[in-house]
Parts: sequence; C-alpha cells; structure tokens
Amino acid sequence: MLAYKIANQVEDTNMMQRQQNTEADKRDREWAVILAGGDGTRLKSLTRHIAGDERPKQFCSVLGHGTLLQETQSRAALELARERTLYVVNRAHESYYAPILADETADNLVVQPSNRGTAPAILYSLLRIAARDPKAVVALFPSDHYISDNVKFMAQVRAALDTARERRDLVVLLGLEPESPEVEYDWIKPAQPIRGHCKVFGVRRFWEKPNKMLAQVLQLRGCLWNSFVMVASVQALLEVIESAIPALYRSFVCLTPLLGSTVEAKAIDQLYGRLQEVNFSHQVLALKPERLAVLKVTGVRWNDLGEPKRVLASIDMAGVQPRWAEAGVPQSAQPPPLQNSAVSIQRSAARMADG
Repeated sequence: MLAYKIANQVEDTNMMQRQQNTEADKRDREWAVILAGGDGTRLKSLTRHIAGDERPKQFCSVLGHGTLLQETQSRAALELARERTLYVVNRAHESYYAPILADETADNLVVQPSNRGTAPAILYSLLRIAARDPKAVVALFPSDHYISDNVKFMAQVRAALDTARERRDLVVLLGLEPESPEVEYDWIKPAQPIRGHCKVFGVRRFWEKPNKMLAQVLQLRGCLWNSFVMVASVQALLEVIESAIPALYRSFVCLTPLLGSTVEAKAIDQLYGRLQEVNFSHQVLALKPERLAVLKVTGVRWNDLGEPKRVLASIDMAGVQPRWAEAGVPQSAQPPPLQNSAVSIQRSAARMADG
C-alpha cells in the first residue's frame, strides 16, 4: 500500500512538472509589440507645455508618473517577457527614446526612418517576429493610453492570448463598454460568441471614427470602443494584412531576407522613402471583420490620450494632479467646441441605413 501511494505521488509530481513545462513552452512563443513611433501632433500644444520641447506624447510624463512609453512597458511586462517585447520607434525621436530604452537589445528595437502610419509600423514589427518565431502569438499595444487598473487589464490580455493560441485564424481586439458617444474612437459591433470563449465575440462590423449622431446610435446598440490593443498569431495578422493591402505587404516581404543583416537599415530607408501613410484601422480592420473577434474588457476604465480633453478626463479618473497641471492648461491646448453639421447628420443616416 505504501509503495502504491509513493508511486501515485511520483506520477502526480511528474504530471504537474509536464503541465508546467507545457505552459512555459506556450509563453515562450508569446511576444509583445509596443507602438511608439507616432508624432503626437494633435496633443503637441499640451506636450510642449508639459515637457518644454517638441517631444511626442509617448515620451512625456503626461499623467505625472513615468512617461507614457514607460507606463506601457510596465503594463505589458505583467504578462509578457521583456526579451520578447519589441518597440516600434521613429529615428527622428532617438534623443527621446534612447534614454528610456537604453537597456533593450538592438534586436528588440524596430527603428522606422519616419512615420508612415500604423500599418507599416505593425507589418515591419510582425515580420521581425516571424523571422525569429513563425508560430508566435503577438499582443500589440499603443503607447498613449490611460488604463485605470493594469493588473485587471492584463488579465484580460492573458485571456486574449489564450484565445489566439487556440484560434490561430482570428485577430482578437480588446473592446470596452463606451462611456460616451466618442467620435474619435473606432467602434465594434459584436456578433455571436466564439464557441468556448464566453467573453469573446465575432465582429459584425467595424466603424472607424463615426460622426456624433452615428456614435450615439452605436452606443445605444451595445457596440464597443476599440482600444487598438490586438492579440493574434503572427500568421493571422500577416494574412489579414496581405489580403487587405497586398502592395504594402509585398513591398515589405521582399526585404525579409535582409532582416537582421547589416544592410537592413539601408533597405528599410529606401522602402520608407517610397511609402505613403497607411492606417491599419481604416485599411485593414474595417475591411476584414470576418477575421476579427472582440474580447469585452470589464472592470477597467480606458482612454486614448490623443486629445487634451481626454488627458484632462484621464487625470480626473486617476485622481492625480501632475505638476504640469498645477499652473493650468494653456489656452492653445483647450479642446475646441464640437460642431454638428447637416452634412454629418446626412452621412450618419446613410451609414446607419447600410448596417
């Protein structure tokens, strides 16, 4: 009897070790991409007031703690390994990002010669990851967000990672319950639940920055804000990009043999010199709802810090008083009044009739 009990204990221990090894193997294929290459032009009047120079918002201490890039870095590190976290930056901002990312390896810096929109930034980083791990699962994070509870938010990113590992055909967006009919956000209309994933839904339609009247309707119909945090297998993301914007995809893919070589930077410089700006939401997500899913984020408040009014709202949500705000917000950084026109109302009616 004693020998039987010992044998069972040994088997239980071996099984637990195998499960732990399997979980570790899964996490070894998880990658993060932090998008930090934008110019932050809409917030420039405020960030100039905060920092006293022309640095973009991601390199500013907007909320009174670290820079937005550092806050995103710390948030992602709650679930994703630092050695598998890539940073997409713009060479023109080197003096701002170099001190923050001084301890990162060169392999984890995706340096763009200039800003050509979100689609080239995402595609370039994905090809870098695919060259190192073709079976990777990737979480993409903008570096200009306020999130009220990082631990709760990243627990839901973890759920999205698990979903994307099982459903390698889907791109999982993280969507939030809207607090207002925001016209500067993208909106998602959920479809039926994804089988086996109670908080993950298909996507019936994706709207990019609707006008006020349509945003009000979308809020009433239970649509969600798109946070632009995305999780998917690298294969799914590349397939969606290739299908939606094949010319851009081909222009990057032909350079994949050069990635990691001494001539990569020169080849990328030449490519970016020919590129037009390409927006990932407008030219990829909005065109491919059948490849999308949305995970409903709960228990977290969120803001995209793209405009002064949202920065002020986030400071209020967080209950903080940054030093820069003590002297007040400059008039040039105050948000303009919203206006509705007959043309915008007509557009809303037409678009609502379509879907």
